[in-house]
Amino acid sequence: MKKKVAFHNLGCKVNAYETETMRQLLENAGYEICPFAPGADVYIINTCTVTDVADKKSRQMLHKAKKMNPQAVVAAVGCYVQTGADRLAQDDTVDLLIGNSQKGQILDILEQYQRDRERREYVEDIAKIRTYPVMCPPDREQAQIQKTGHIRVNVKIQDGCNQFCSYCIIPYARGRVRSRRPEDVLQEVGSLAGQGYQEVVLTGIHLSSYGVDFKNENIRLLELIQAVHQVEGIARIRLGSLEPGIITEEFAQGLASLDKVCPHFHLSLQSGCDSVLKRMNRRYTAREYREKCGILRRHFADPALTTDIIVGFPGETEREFQESYDLVKEIGFYETHIFQYSRRAGTKAAAMDGQVPRALKHARSGRMIDLHEIQSRRYEERRCHTRAELLIEEIRETDAGEFLLTGHTREYIKAVLVKKEPGIHVDERVPVELLDHLEPHVLACREWEE
Repeated sequence: MKKKVAFHNLGCKVNAYETETMRQLLENAGYEICPFAPGADVYIINTCTVTDVADKKSRQMLHKAKKMNPQAVVAAVGCYVQTGADRLAQDDTVDLLIGNSQKGQILDILEQYQRDRERREYVEDIAKIRTYPVMCPPDREQAQIQKTGHIRVNVKIQDGCNQFCSYCIIPYARGRVRSRRPEDVLQEVGSLAGQGYQEVVLTGIHLSSYGVDFKNENIRLLELIQAVHQVEGIARIRLGSLEPGIITEEFAQGLASLDKVCPHFHLSLQSGCDSVLKRMNRRYTAREYREKCGILRRHFADPALTTDIIVGFPGETEREFQESYDLVKEIGFYETHIFQYSRRAGTKAAAMDGQVPRALKHARSGRMIDLHEIQSRRYEERRCHTRAELLIEEIRETDAGEFLLTGHTREYIKAVLVKKEPGIHVDERVPVELLDHLEPHVLACREWEE
């Protein structure tokens, strides 16, 4: 009888990619993948440690798994294991502790445990690892696929971060920058194209640092994107979160010359106030960030710019918050992801004076959210009655007998095409005219007529 294994993923796209890798490794080995519900023989929780709240959620999911089946093997995997191994070692609900560098050995680790039933820790000092982690053996490279929907797929190209922002624990959980060899990335992208995927999202822990560890090889992120652009069958290339420092005239011009690169860029901000940025150990000023957005807008016609903002960072005054708010308003992002500062033990920011009260953080977050909604709708309205390319991701028939074809544009605007007869398939790219809002952040569209 097949062993049943259930997964639960917490955290970022990189974690999701790695969860899918482990899932496919075990499925290829004969395990039956089942929902995260009672009845599994093995529960694998890919943990997150970005905040104290994430640590708590990770522990909660581990305890939930053991309650669902007290006889099951419960494995804690990933970032929280790297930073909280001592605490987890005292938790009787956890049978296996598996660090980030050991995820690729999940099959061997489970088989070892099932032989001797001995509780073990597989946690290396992440700071000493200098090579890109091998997520699966060479003969199982097809397991390096993380599916999102039917047509879009994440491809992890690097791990680790060298930045050490004062609020962030991730360098201690993921280690230093390790980049994946270009030939390995291209092999995976080629395989994905052969399976019919049209859109790849290049992702990593600190994407902008790709290639810094390739000494004297002149291989950086732009060169990799240019190589991916040559892969037949791939129609769109999206990029994960970028740092402002990577945006130069040369970089933007290089991207703009590649017609597969989507005009949709997530440029991390965190704060629009110089004094807060300095306390955060971010390596740019508000003026420099503004200039980077200008560079992108010079080389792309009305690109969708998105960002992250932290409100209530230690010591943030009303004036500092207002500076941040004003910069966000001035730049006019399509999407702004707002986070209330969460104190994270083990970071410099956790020990800073001037911790902002929760109620004040909540109020400032609310103001930013209101601004986000205004700016997001404004960008979508600006795109109305213009031509776009819709990549169809879902087709659904209504009770009235119409067909709703849903997808995203290259700017990542969600839109719906209504047809009497489908005549179009999932994975097709359709030229459309964007119309008005069907609902918040969803536009109606019709096929483009010359």
